Amino acid sequence: MSKNNKLTIVSAVIISSVLISGCSLLGDKENVDPPQSTTYEDDAVKENADQETTGEVAAEDTMPIELYLMDKYGYVVPQTLNLPKTNSIAQESLEYLVKDGKVTEMLPNDFQAVIPQDTKISINVDDDKVATVDFSNEFKEYEAKDEEKILQSITWTLTQFDSIDSVKLSLNGHALTEMPVNKTPIQGALTRADGINVNTDDVTDITNTKPLTVYYIGGDLESYYYVPVTKRVSNGEENNVTAAVGELIEGPGMSTSPSLTSLLPEDVKLLDDPVVEDGKVTLNFNENIYSSGLDGEEKVVADEILNSLVLSLTEQEGIESVAVTVNGEADLVNAEGESLTKPVTRPENVNTGSF
Repeated sequence: MSKNNKLTIVSAVIISSVLISGCSLLGDKENVDPPQSTTYEDDAVKENADQETTGEVAAEDTMPIELYLMDKYGYVVPQTLNLPKTNSIAQESLEYLVKDGKVTEMLPNDFQAVIPQDTKISINVDDDKVATVDFSNEFKEYEAKDEEKILQSITWTLTQFDSIDSVKLSLNGHALTEMPVNKTPIQGALTRADGINVNTDDVTDITNTKPLTVYYIGGDLESYYYVPVTKRVSNGEENNVTAAVGELIEGPGMSTSPSLTSLLPEDVKLLDDPVVEDGKVTLNFNENIYSSGLDGEEKVVADEILNSLVLSLTEQEGIESVAVTVNGEADLVNAEGESLTKPVTRPENVNTGSF
């Protein structure tokens, strides 16, 4: 994508962010999505067992959960939906991934669940934070092209919970070492390190690369959302923060256009090596990180650029927040003119907007 096209999209997104009610997907910009007040625990997530759900679910009887659903382009995307509180939130989350099931009336436009219709699910989480998921025979009724997407959806939905680090699958009580339709191998437990929406464009020798997950923007202007994509970068790249910023500037790759985009202009550059201290990474950019404000004069950092940086970099171990400076100065504002003097932390939930 050319620089001019990127800048046009940046301006359009900034304008739409102001004009379209509820378009901000990540909430407050100092703490991109403020922590929810709800607490819960169960096998997978500790929940207060006193909660009851009767009849129509009231707001106080729900909790925000990220479900990894498939969009119309085939990407697996987190969508935050309010699910009923339960003592088995891990299993409940997977049941909301079953096609034509509980999630049907809640699906955002152009999204679908991934687990075959009528599949029955049971789950057990051990002390090592391994979730073993057993499926009924209906689990085999899916299209071969969706096989890896199903694995990614299940793995990333479950590993959002603090008490689950990895996932094992079984069918009618028998451990799966490969998926039943297209025979994708399952080597040990599944983790987020296996990647999501894996892009190996231009990779000639995958053995000399390592995975790196960054967040691009997908969807339409009126209903955009953040899409995690696992790229492969050279093992010779010592600084993963620099590599992630580079992947955002480069963009998602020709094979994914125009369904995904990055709003970082191609002439954006880091002026210094990123500094990581006490969980905060500081990025010092040149002035090309700015986007024109609504009046065409004020220089701002687009919320969507900031959000992509925060989501991408906090995927990395040990990074909890991101601070952005330009030419060493920290007096930045976002598209609404709000100061960005504080580091931005990762949201509790991603893609919370309604469509």
